[in-house]
Amino acid sequence: MSRLPSLDPKDRRLNAAGHDTARARAGRVNASLADLRAEPLDECPLDHQIVCGDEIVVFETRAGWALVQSVYDRYVGWTSAQALSFEVTGPTHVVHVPRTFAYPGPDLKLPASRALSMGSSVTVIGETETRGSTYALLDTGEALFARHLRLAGEADTDYVAVGRKLLGTPYLWGGSSGFGIDCSGFVQLAMRMCARAVLRDSDMQAATIGVEIDPGEDLAGLRRGDLVFWRGHVGIVEGDGNLLHASGYSMDVTSEPLGEAIARIERFFERPIGYRRPPAGVVG
Repeated sequence: MSRLPSLDPKDRRLNAAGHDTARARAGRVNASLADLRAEPLDECPLDHQIVCGDEIVVFETRAGWALVQSVYDRYVGWTSAQALSFEVTGPTHVVHVPRTFAYPGPDLKLPASRALSMGSSVTVIGETETRGSTYALLDTGEALFARHLRLAGEADTDYVAVGRKLLGTPYLWGGSSGFGIDCSGFVQLAMRMCARAVLRDSDMQAATIGVEIDPGEDLAGLRRGDLVFWRGHVGIVEGDGNLLHASGYSMDVTSEPLGEAIARIERFFERPIGYRRPPAGVVG
């Protein structure tokens, strides 16, 4: 079994070394998503996304950009300053469906004001009913379908089942939401909904989630919920011999036979470099 990577304490993805951090301020993401990039440039590839309501630390701003760090997973990057707010009041509810719409009022016939991803958090200040549907009223003046929300302190118990909710979500390099997601963003979001905070990128996950296991040459030792790692890719063992992952081959979140995925990826890249078992209690 190949040796898995370890975290570099100087990794620019996890620290803002070399930047002015003396005047750091606490804030939150108030846009649907805050796209993180390594540099304050629109043409810079997408590294990560922070969902609405997440806490951030703002280190500096520059020409409409802000250097921030996510409190949830410690990821550092540049994002649009317009996506941020310095209002830090704690949200009350979390979106638990892959994606949902916010409306300017409690009526699904109104033009949607924006869309929110699974994992986004909002502050509910009231509730009302329209034509038999219950809407949560937000502090922003918007309304959300109430059944798409749950209390902020609640959590799922089975991240494999959460992952299945995301089947068909388009693949997006650097994506971390129900609108578009990559392999490690998929693992992170599924675990997040089960109150398990894990790091963002696959090399980080390969070094930190659970314990390394040896499933044997025939992979008979794999269990539902185990993680399979390639260099730059990760998937979740779904059970019944299948792998659940955000695939750049199918360009969506898909379920396919693990043996077929291994054979296909080996033709172009290599075999898996490691297998890890998340802590007990992650999978229900």
